[in-house]
Amino acid sequence: MLNILTISALTDKVSCVTDIDLGDDPLALDRQVCFALSVASRSVIAIYRPLLEPFGLTHPQYLVLLALWERSPRSVRDLSQTLRSEPATLSPLLKRLEALGYVTRQRNTSDERSLAVALTEQGRELRREAEKIPYKVVERLGMELSELEDLHRALSRVLEATRTR
Repeated sequence: MLNILTISALTDKVSCVTDIDLGDDPLALDRQVCFALSVASRSVIAIYRPLLEPFGLTHPQYLVLLALWERSPRSVRDLSQTLRSEPATLSPLLKRLEALGYVTRQRNTSDERSLAVALTEQGRELRREAEKIPYKVVERLGMELSELEDLHRALSRVLEATRTR
């Protein structure tokens, strides 16, 4: 068993986590959660790329559309919170989606600082074609659906754990 020392940057306190066995080399690259998440993310996004290209979409733009298919219109702030992204990061994505004819962006008449993003008819129609994408991704991953559901639950717990820190 290894004792892992952690240092809190805010309090400069050192705490010891015991009873965690990280093997002989706790810094082995293939044992790092961050490495596995990073490589898996890039690999899965690579599966989406050819599925999104016919629609002129990138993966980040697809995520915006997924949020809008759940509810439209939405404020940029709401989209930002839902996608866990900065509003400045969303701005070029929204401009491109507007240029493609999938969304409109309009200032809120009661609050000029707020920008509302709504699906166009073309954006709503795209949803019917996009409904095929998750099935194709599952097929291309070649994993059992139950494995993917377990993975999704585990990743959701990771997101929740990092959100509270």
